[in-house]
Amino acid sequence: MWAGGGAVGGPLLTDLYQFSMAGAYWRAGRHREPAEFELFFRRCPFQGGFALAAGLDACLAFLRAFRFSPADIEYLESVLPVTTEKAFFDYLRTVDASEVSISSVPEGSVVFSRVPIFQVKGPLLVVQLLETTLLCLVNYASLVATNAARFRLKAGPDKKLMEMGLRRAQGPDGGLSASKYSYVGGFDFTSNVLAGQLYGIPVRGTVAHSYVSSFTSLAEVNPRVLRPLSGGEPVDFPALVEAWLSKVCQLLRVPLARVNRGEQAAFVSYAITFPHNFQGLLDTYCVLRSGLPNFCAVALALNELGYRAIGVRLDSGDLARQSVEIRQAFRTCSTHFQVPWFERVPIAVSNDVSESSLEELAQEVKMASAFVGRRGGGPCSSRAFAAAHLGKGTGFPCMDLMSLEDELPPRAGEEAEVRLLGRGKESRKVTPAAVEILHRLYLRDGQVCQALPSLEEIKKHAQASVRKLNPAHKRLQDPEAYQVAVTQKLHALLTDLQRDGQ
Repeated sequence: MWAGGGAVGGPLLTDLYQFSMAGAYWRAGRHREPAEFELFFRRCPFQGGFALAAGLDACLAFLRAFRFSPADIEYLESVLPVTTEKAFFDYLRTVDASEVSISSVPEGSVVFSRVPIFQVKGPLLVVQLLETTLLCLVNYASLVATNAARFRLKAGPDKKLMEMGLRRAQGPDGGLSASKYSYVGGFDFTSNVLAGQLYGIPVRGTVAHSYVSSFTSLAEVNPRVLRPLSGGEPVDFPALVEAWLSKVCQLLRVPLARVNRGEQAAFVSYAITFPHNFQGLLDTYCVLRSGLPNFCAVALALNELGYRAIGVRLDSGDLARQSVEIRQAFRTCSTHFQVPWFERVPIAVSNDVSESSLEELAQEVKMASAFVGRRGGGPCSSRAFAAAHLGKGTGFPCMDLMSLEDELPPRAGEEAEVRLLGRGKESRKVTPAAVEILHRLYLRDGQVCQALPSLEEIKKHAQASVRKLNPAHKRLQDPEAYQVAVTQKLHALLTDLQRDGQ
């Protein structure tokens, strides 16, 4: 079962101690008490200034299906303490999410530390059982989407980003989630075919080193002919490539004897099979002395027959230096052989692309990145808050204000007194130019109460949310801290709670 893909893990996808606490609530007669939980994170991931909220649709899918099967109950009876009363398990057979409500920021929204992403209300026993699963579904999704958004900021709006992380993902579920939420955060493509099928994400891919190294000579190429795009008699394509290889090696000053013939055969065979989509993987052997001249020879032979190669990929070595050298070779071939489009052949790079290496590459390459995710975030249980973005006349949000749920939000143009979190007893009067309420009700008594956006709409909302953020807050290094404040009433409540806890 796949996170974010309809059904997700059932009610046993949680920590055992959640059931222990649920049993204690039930035994004390507190299981029906109304409770409210807030989910937020304490620090922005990657030492950044913001995060993208993601995973809401997966949470709603989980809640719609939340109920215990006979097999679930039987297993719980085997792992909980033997002193657990049978009546507790009988009660669990009746439990579902029909009394649970969720308010959340729209998926893809920019969020900040300490401000709730969403709020869960319902019977105490039920919302306690939901805690771990909801954190699991939101934390990883938000982390991946935030990482992707940071890559997009570093690459700029025009470079293409492709997620290729399935081989390194945290299992098939993590791989599928990474593909989905990388797309939400700003990536253009995925290599994950299942993600393309389930979510409609554009799928792209090249060949692997295993394919290139499986060939040893042109004798293994079959068929050997390719028909020109405009029609006419089929051409002996390996012979045409051989003729172009001699010209390319002479121009680039590469010894013809150093070119790997197995690699040449792999490129030729792939080009005959997919002449409209030929892309070369250049680093199976030597990039400059084999992969590059082989690619140029095959691409120029295809061009002679009316086709255009779609790009090359690098997967090892000094990616920035090699990309510059390859671009120069493409320009040299473009000028010498009078093929104008050849100097613009896209260069993709993969394998441990980081934010720091991306900065070197962004000026030269159309990017591909293998994503590796990390855990983040943390739970909170407390009274429900309302939250709002406050904006100045600049058009950027400048502060998030949290209040008690029964408080009216401030109005644009009206002064409000607030307390900045982390500033001790300091208070401040603010007059917002604009006020945006953050949370919307998505689930009321177990029923989804508003239409959920498509993945494409979530992605567009994420891009718009990041664009609206002040550049000082979305710097990837040493961002300016975003201000979070509370109302006077909420500050008084928090002060009382702290005093009672001492």
